[in-house]
Amino acid sequence: MGLPKENRLRDWRDFRVVYSQGIRQQSPHLILRALLASKLERSLSKEPKEPTRIGISISQKVSKKAVVRNRIKRQIRAALIELLPVISPGWKIVIVVRSPAVKCKYEHFLQELKQLLEKARIIDGY
Repeated sequence: MGLPKENRLRDWRDFRVVYSQGIRQQSPHLILRALLASKLERSLSKEPKEPTRIGISISQKVSKKAVVRNRIKRQIRAALIELLPVISPGWKIVIVVRSPAVKCKYEHFLQELKQLLEKARIIDGY
């Protein structure tokens, strides 16, 4: 089971905006890029109406085998589903996978994602 439809970042333009204007946090296996969707909307109301949207980017440099890349994406998606209730709404997030992530297990991805989201202040408010 994947992320809910309203929480998927799919359009290449959205990825480009997050890469160019968003904040960056990194760990040994993952890079987190995040952008608050609309600062104007945030100033008008305390709670943004747009849900947080998340995308995962994994290059062939990580592994030439699609099976390995898809397994990593599934593990990251599962960790994100678990963390989704505590993530503040209104963010656009891109998770970039680095090469050493091939050796990681689900629990490690979950812990690392939680640390990155806390460092970026996406968990526990902004």
